Formats: sequence, C-alpha cells, structure tokens
Amino acid sequence: MPAYSDAYLKSILTRTRVIAVVGVSANPVRPSYYVARYLGLKGFRVIPVNPGLAGQTLFGETVHATLADIPAAIPVDMVDIFRRSDTVLPIVTEALAHLPALRTIWMQIGVENAEAAALAEARGIDVVQDRCPKIEYQRLFGELRMGGFNTGIISSRL
Repeated sequence: MPAYSDAYLKSILTRTRVIAVVGVSANPVRPSYYVARYLGLKGFRVIPVNPGLAGQTLFGETVHATLADIPAAIPVDMVDIFRRSDTVLPIVTEALAHLPALRTIWMQIGVENAEAAALAEARGIDVVQDRCPKIEYQRLFGELRMGGFNTGIISSRL
C-alpha cells in the first residue's frame, strides 16, 4: 500500500466537492454503493458512473455511462475508481481529457496502476491508490472508534 501523509489525505478530502464514482453499483450491499452513499451523506456531490446503469438515478443524480458523458457544467474535482487495476489507465486518460476541474484521482482498496498515477501526476493531479475515501474520511475526521467502526452509541463510561 502506498504511503500518504494524513495531511495530504485530509487536504484532498477537505477541498473536494464533487466526486465521480466510476463502477458504482445500485446494489446496497456492494462497497461501491455504500461508499458513494456515505460520501453523499457527508456533503459531497456524488456523480455515479456505470454504463450498465446509465440513465437511472442513484443518490439523486443521473447515472452516466462514462466520465465523458458528465455535463461540463458539473465540476467534478475527484474521480473515485471502483474498477480492476488493469482498467484504470483508460479511465484516468478519459478523466484528464474531459474533466477540467479535476484535482484528484482516487483508486479504491486493491486498485493500483503506476502508469495511470504517473500520467495524472504529470498533469498536476493528486493521486491516491489502494485506499478508501470513506475509511480515510472517518479516520481523519474522528468518526472511527478504537475498534475501527462507529458504534453510534453515546456513553459516559470509560
């Protein structure tokens, strides 16, 4: 797993406003669904991207078949990739060509592509590989407890 400082990850999550989630599922038990839903609940605008769901609505947004199909009026500043590592390069190439507000490429846990990362970084885009923005958000903004999860229970016991 690549090493990233907490300050680097926190700066990305603090400045980001609109996230295109590539490979999002409409199935609520799939990680891509609940990560996208969580990010939406935290105030990020989530733009779902999945060719099999194009035209449907998820999280109050129209699902797009590709990043190129996202209207220019939507200022996507982060792309979160839920796809196999060997499919990342064309996704990053498409993002660089069609998303003028892009500032971050984020590859989910288990997703790494050095060539795609180098291409994005050469264009001044921040890259995170093999990490989950939901987990990092929870960790960096105090939502995770010692066991790694938020119990939702408020207690005065130590």
